[in-house]
Amino acid sequence: MTESYDIVFAVNYYAPYVSGLTEVVRIVAEESAKAGRRVLVIAGRHDSSLPRTEMLNGVDVIRTPVVATIGKGLVSPTFITTVIRYGRNAGVVNLHMPMIESGAIALGLGSVPLVCTYQCDIALPAGAFNRLQTAVMDVSNRTAMSRSAVIVPSSLDYAHESRLRRWMPDAKLVAIAPPTHAFPRVEATFRETTGLHVGFLGRLVEEKGLESLVAGFRQLPDADARLLIGGDYLKIAGGSVVERVREQMGDDPRIRLLGFLPDAQLPNFYSSLDVFALPSVNSFEAFGIVQVEAMKAGVPSLASDLPGVRTPVEVTGFGRIVPRNNPGAIAAALRDLQNSPPDRVAGAAASNAMYSLEKTIGEYLGAFDSVSRRRRG
Repeated sequence: MTESYDIVFAVNYYAPYVSGLTEVVRIVAEESAKAGRRVLVIAGRHDSSLPRTEMLNGVDVIRTPVVATIGKGLVSPTFITTVIRYGRNAGVVNLHMPMIESGAIALGLGSVPLVCTYQCDIALPAGAFNRLQTAVMDVSNRTAMSRSAVIVPSSLDYAHESRLRRWMPDAKLVAIAPPTHAFPRVEATFRETTGLHVGFLGRLVEEKGLESLVAGFRQLPDADARLLIGGDYLKIAGGSVVERVREQMGDDPRIRLLGFLPDAQLPNFYSSLDVFALPSVNSFEAFGIVQVEAMKAGVPSLASDLPGVRTPVEVTGFGRIVPRNNPGAIAAALRDLQNSPPDRVAGAAASNAMYSLEKTIGEYLGAFDSVSRRRRG
């Protein structure tokens, strides 16, 4: 007989893979387990060296075999059936989308309460196959939304601008910001000079807009300025753009490619910055966990004017918003933040109040409990 869980999370990639989407699932799952829920995560076994089953930080994990990859997508024939089998005995199932299997899972779950976390619209390069993949993905996600009790976007701003807005009725929408950590101010070990230090953290992929950031930074004349680019570019589903970034860097000695930064180094990284940059260029970015973590550490954000991405700066006033793919605007905003820096203490306080981990987890557990077959008081 299949084991019974309070919450079953379904996601294509899970830890130790690191992305904004997988980190949302990991943190919500682990915090739910700490709150006394019995939790299972089902994901594709993206790395064949990983165990098929294990317990990670109080969370049971099942990884289904992967037989192929298509771009960032995993082909795992037993993923759908595994989620349905365990989901039918669960109090609630939480799908993290976009997910091409979401529609089939939603239909197979029958009357099981479903909460759909919609992370972002899929945005693929031009081409007939990618157009077909996008269309199939959207139909699947729409089916899951139609079947769901609650739809969770990271912000109403993003939901209202999504191309799937029509399938997100206001009665189902519960906007919950992704979980973010609060890092202390510590020794600024990444700082090299007294000049402006700009930082980026994330996967080095096309949607992040790093080429525009590099081009904008290079317009600054200050020899003591630094651009610190942290993030993995070796193990990236779909491939990285690191060579294009290197080409844009040219021979500028002020720019550093730091590679993957472990969690233990993040407080030092954020403490070394004057500005955090999130220059994303398309709808595959919907919030930016790292920008909020920087803001909570007292670092203002330079964010693209994209739905959801601009929201943290808009609601806190802690940073600047710039047009996407615009190096000139990035350079102007960096000069403005250097010459007229915002109040870091007030900005950190506003960011921590708006985006506390306790607030996010409380809202998720409230959404789960409100529809679960095992309601909690």
